[in-house]
Amino acid sequence: MCVCVCRREQPIFSTRAHVFQIDPATKRNWIPASKHAVTVSFFYDANKHAYRIISVGGTKAIINSTISHNMTFTKTSQKFGQWADSRANTVYGLGFATEQQLHQFAERFKEVREAARLAREKSQDKMELSNAALSIAAPQSPPVMCVNGPEDKLFRSQSADITLSSEKERIKKMLSEGSICEMNLESELFTLQDSNAKLVAALHEANANVEQWKKQLVAYQEETERLRDQVADLEAHGGQGPSDMLKDELTQSLEELENLLKAKDGVRADTHTHTHTDGGESPATYRCTSLKVTSPLEMRNVELERRVQNTEQNLASALQDRERAENEVQRVIQILDVKIFDLNDLRQSLVKLISK
Repeated sequence: MCVCVCRREQPIFSTRAHVFQIDPATKRNWIPASKHAVTVSFFYDANKHAYRIISVGGTKAIINSTISHNMTFTKTSQKFGQWADSRANTVYGLGFATEQQLHQFAERFKEVREAARLAREKSQDKMELSNAALSIAAPQSPPVMCVNGPEDKLFRSQSADITLSSEKERIKKMLSEGSICEMNLESELFTLQDSNAKLVAALHEANANVEQWKKQLVAYQEETERLRDQVADLEAHGGQGPSDMLKDELTQSLEELENLLKAKDGVRADTHTHTHTDGGESPATYRCTSLKVTSPLEMRNVELERRVQNTEQNLASALQDRERAENEVQRVIQILDVKIFDLNDLRQSLVKLISK
């Protein structure tokens, strides 16, 4: 079936949807009219005051429906809607990507149907006026009287036709109601298939995220173990650091210095006592003896002072090293706190994912 869109027809609304038609054999199952989403448009013919829904797939028209005042667009699910076209003797179904697109199409269908109703009423008023004018202008002919039997048969046949048409209408209504139920089921199936596809995609994405989270958890555990080992080494180094050894060395050096000073005082006292006891030593001899004893002691004092200064410098350097080590320990502890927080967050995410 091909469709021709005249120049006087203008598109007033377009959207994209999956198009379906009811199976003409069973009137129950949906037959996809397009393999993918196609453009569905409303067209308006200004000369005829008519509205059409047209959709072209490839080189053929898959929808060519003229909207009348008695058509109804029914939402059968959140993303699926349908309407029946008696002229085309089919039912069209549209599956949209979002609920908003379905709502927009339904609102536009309602507006177009109302416009078609108003156009039909105007055309009927014009026809009634023209018929009234013709009846007034035309001469009235006398009614034809028939007294024979065919007139009675004619009335009977007309009543039979009316009964038959009403029965057909009732049957058609029953079939349409049954087909609407079937179409509702088909639309629900379409919605469930769409939801199932989305759930499968979400499950695949969740599985991929779980694998990534597992790798990240292993990396965090390795990093945590490494930081723990580093903290233990720093604590061991800080507990038995060089500052304690330097303190011991300084204490020992001070004790040696005190002992040497005591020894110096003792030698001076002995020398002074010996001099006064003998009385024969001259002052020059005393001064020589005093210089001989004092010189080694002074050299020893200078050496000890130098050692004390070096020890103090080493102690200051050791204290700085210890402070740097403590700062490093604090930094490592902060990093461990961040890693533990990340691990806790990752654990909560895994628990939520498993609970789903």
